[in-house]
Amino acid sequence: MNERYMSQTARKTDRHPDPAEIRNPKIDPAEAEASNRIKDPDDWVTGHEPMTGAQASYLKTLSEQAHDPEAYEPDLDKAEASKRIDQLRGETGR
Repeated sequence: MNERYMSQTARKTDRHPDPAEIRNPKIDPAEAEASNRIKDPDDWVTGHEPMTGAQASYLKTLSEQAHDPEAYEPDLDKAEASKRIDQLRGETGR
């Protein structure tokens, strides 16, 4: 192999230890919990965008399971869809 190539490869795999202020959430479960906090849908930057296909499908399923077909509205935005999903999950226990 080319010596130059090997030295570039070696440099790519050399790792410096993470600074003390950066913790690995895979090692520190408390850090993982803190980094995965649920953000209020009203605070989402993209909350005003149309709901995703996955949200629409899940919301439709939950509205049927809750016997509340009017809970599904195709024109909801991401934030409102998330709120309704949470509400219906609470009602259906899913």
